[in-house]
Amino acid sequence: MPAVTKGALLIKGGRVVNDDSMFDADVVVENGIITQVGKGLQAPSGARVIDATGKLILPGGIDPHTHMQLPFMGTTAVDDFYEGTKAALAGGTTMIIDFVIPQPGDSLLKAYETWRGWADPKVCCDYALSVAITKWTDKTASEMATLTNEKGINSFKFFMAYKNVFMVRDDEMFRAFQECRKLGALARVHAENGDVIFEKQQSLLELGVTGPEGHTQSRPEELEAEATNRACVLASQANCPLYVVHVMSKGAAEKIAEHRQKGAIVFGEPIAAGLATDGSNYFHTCWRHAAAHVLSPPLSHDPTTPGALMDLLASGQLHLTATDNCTFKSEQKAMGKDDFTKIPNGVNGVEDRMSVVWEKGVHSGKLDPMRFVAITSSTAAKIFNIYPQKGRIAVGSDADLVVVE
Repeated sequence: MPAVTKGALLIKGGRVVNDDSMFDADVVVENGIITQVGKGLQAPSGARVIDATGKLILPGGIDPHTHMQLPFMGTTAVDDFYEGTKAALAGGTTMIIDFVIPQPGDSLLKAYETWRGWADPKVCCDYALSVAITKWTDKTASEMATLTNEKGINSFKFFMAYKNVFMVRDDEMFRAFQECRKLGALARVHAENGDVIFEKQQSLLELGVTGPEGHTQSRPEELEAEATNRACVLASQANCPLYVVHVMSKGAAEKIAEHRQKGAIVFGEPIAAGLATDGSNYFHTCWRHAAAHVLSPPLSHDPTTPGALMDLLASGQLHLTATDNCTFKSEQKAMGKDDFTKIPNGVNGVEDRMSVVWEKGVHSGKLDPMRFVAITSSTAAKIFNIYPQKGRIAVGSDADLVVVE
C-alpha cells in the first residue's frame, strides 16, 4: 500500500492565476509545497480533494506593512501577532511583513529580539520583519549590518513624521540610505514633513481645534508630496532603492512617477483604507467614527483619490498594496478626546485588503485577475526577495493558496 503523504491536497478543476498568466489546471500539494500543476492530475494517497470548478486559484496575499501589538502613543495596538495573523488568513493573506520599532534608547538588535519574542509563539501565518531606524548613533551602521547579514533583515524604515518620537533628520536618513545601499537592503519611508506638521498642530490647538478634523487640517496633502519628493531625491543621491509606504494622495503618487521617469528605483504602496474611503470621515458628527479613521498620512480630502490610486495601481505607476494595520479600540482612541494629537494613529485592514482590492479593482473593471495577483502578492514577493517561493503558483513554491469564486 503506498505511503500517505502528510498534508496532501488536490485542488481540482480550477483556473490558476499568476501575475503573468491564467490557465486551467489542477494543483497538487504535498508537505506544504506545490508538487504538480497541470490538467488531469491524480490525488496522492490519502489526499484531501477540493473541487475548484468555476473558481480561481490565487497565490496567497502578502501584506508588506503591518504593526501587530505595537506600543504607540501611550498604548498598544490590540491586534497581537495571534489575532492579527488569524485575521490575515481569514481574508486570504498568508504572509505579513511587520515593523520592529525600537523604543527610545533601545538598540536595533534588542528591539529585533523583542519582536521575535512576541511573534514566534503566536503567528498563524508566515511573517517577516522590517526594522525602523529612529535615531542615528555610533552603533547604527554596525547593527544594520548584523541584522542584514545574520538575521535576514533586508529592509529598513525611516519616519519623516512624528517629531520628537520616531522622526529622523535628513542627514540621518541620508547616511542610513548610504548604509542600505552598501548592504543591498531596501529603504522604506513614511513620507510627511514632520516639522511643519508639528507647528500646524500647535497652531490649531491654540485656535481651539481639538477634534479629529484637526488631524487632517494639520497634515495637508502637500506635506506628503513634499516629503515624498525629498525622500526620492535623497535616495537618488545615495544611489539607494526606495519604497514609499502608505501613499495616500495624488500628489505623493505623482512625485513617485516623476522620479521613476528619471530612472530612479522607487516603489509606491497605497493601503486598503486609502483605496476604500476618503477624508470626509474626519468631519463626521460622531467623534468615535471620525477618530476611528485617524491614521497618518490621513485619508485624502479629495473624494476622487481612492479611484485615482486604483487607476495608478492598474497602470503600474503604483506597485503593490498593504494595510498599515495598527488597530485601537474606541476607548484607546478616546485618549485624544480633547486633543487630536493624542488620538492613537492607526486603522485595521489586514483581513479586508484582498476583498477591498478585488471590489474596487477587479469588480470595477480596472484590474484583471493577473494584475490583482501582482499588487496583492507577487510584487511584494519580488521586492522582498522571496519570489517564487511566495507569490506564485508553480512547482516548488510554497502552497500558500486562495480559492475564490
